[in-house]
Amino acid sequence: MDTSESTTETDTDAPADEAPPRRGWRRWAMDTRPLRIPAYRRLWSSTIVTAVGSQLTAVAVPKQIYDITHSSAWVGYASLAGLVPMVAFALWGGAVADTVDRRKLLLVTNTGIAVTSLLFWAQAVTGLDSVGVLMVLLALQQAFFGLNAPARTASIARLVPAEQLPAANALGSTVMQTGLVAGPLLAGVLIPVIGLPELYLVDALALCVTVWAVHRLPALPPLDGSAARRAGVREIAAGFRYISRHKVLLLSFLADIVAMVFGMPRALFPQLAAQTYGSWGEGVALGVLFAGIPVGAVLGGLFSGVFSRARRHGPMVIGAVVAWGVAIAGFGLSGNLWVAVLFLAAAGVADMVSMVFRGAILLSAATDEMRGRMQGVFTVVVAGGPRLADVLHGTAGAAFGPRAAVAGGGALVVVVMLALACAVPALRRYRV
Repeated sequence: MDTSESTTETDTDAPADEAPPRRGWRRWAMDTRPLRIPAYRRLWSSTIVTAVGSQLTAVAVPKQIYDITHSSAWVGYASLAGLVPMVAFALWGGAVADTVDRRKLLLVTNTGIAVTSLLFWAQAVTGLDSVGVLMVLLALQQAFFGLNAPARTASIARLVPAEQLPAANALGSTVMQTGLVAGPLLAGVLIPVIGLPELYLVDALALCVTVWAVHRLPALPPLDGSAARRAGVREIAAGFRYISRHKVLLLSFLADIVAMVFGMPRALFPQLAAQTYGSWGEGVALGVLFAGIPVGAVLGGLFSGVFSRARRHGPMVIGAVVAWGVAIAGFGLSGNLWVAVLFLAAAGVADMVSMVFRGAILLSAATDEMRGRMQGVFTVVVAGGPRLADVLHGTAGAAFGPRAAVAGGGALVVVVMLALACAVPALRRYRV
């Protein structure tokens, strides 16, 4: 397949006529054209609710485990208990998404996540206080999420035209990043008011909205009649072979790995908050450091009209990853907390641009029968990269000091990304 001339099939009732060019300040604002398509609007609207609801559970589980054990180590073990099934089922779920009606798969998996949230609520309200039960439920929830995520993202290419994929990705990513900021804040406010068990219940009710929205989507069966095909190890391996044969897809994954593994310094935030920015108050410094990148990503999404109509998706990814590296290096060199946060916010904007165009490449440069598997690998990369970064930065911070480790990681991102772009021209030449 020639990825430079790929097309996207759409199951949509979007208007055929292109909207007139926007003028004035509207050129800078988020491109909302995909919301004119009813099916995509339903899918996106459900994300608004669940982006916040899922963060309530993400806060409640470690809080409950810590309350039971009084051990941060057990909180870490629980994170691992969720990561392993999520990775395994994301790879398998991508293969499943390429062989079944994606709408039906979304209905099953969203229902499974909702039932799991109800079970979280039941164990909390009955005072079971069992770490084992919590870890099993977390593993089950993440397995359903792994099955759900590839089908959900792969469906977007069937709902919106190819030229609107960056705008659709910007809309979805902005909502998710907003949830990362608002969800934990809301959880912190609600726990003293309604109690921890009710956080699980709120998440379960929010997921009912998602199930209803997915129920109203059009059918999304395989376009190539592959419904009779199995979804096993052979099909998963075929997805990896497909990536290795299409350099633009391979480079889009490598770009994210480079940015996250070398340039995600969150493991060093506690040390930086205590040693470098402690004069502002360790708690305040830690909070604003963790908020810096998500806030920047939200701002990037709100003003995504600046870049979402670009057609040279490959150069946009390269530029965004390089900008991320520069911003992270600047953060590492900053001795002032608020200058450091500005650099983190700039990194968040760059990350939003990268997410938008990497997602668009995966949806437009892959054929429909492979999109689910591409999204399965994407889910694994997005989840695994930051965790590898935690190990790498933690080790480098102990050896060289936190600021040197952060600045060096940012510089390494720039060097490696530019080297990849020069060595393999497929990405820098790619346009939709």
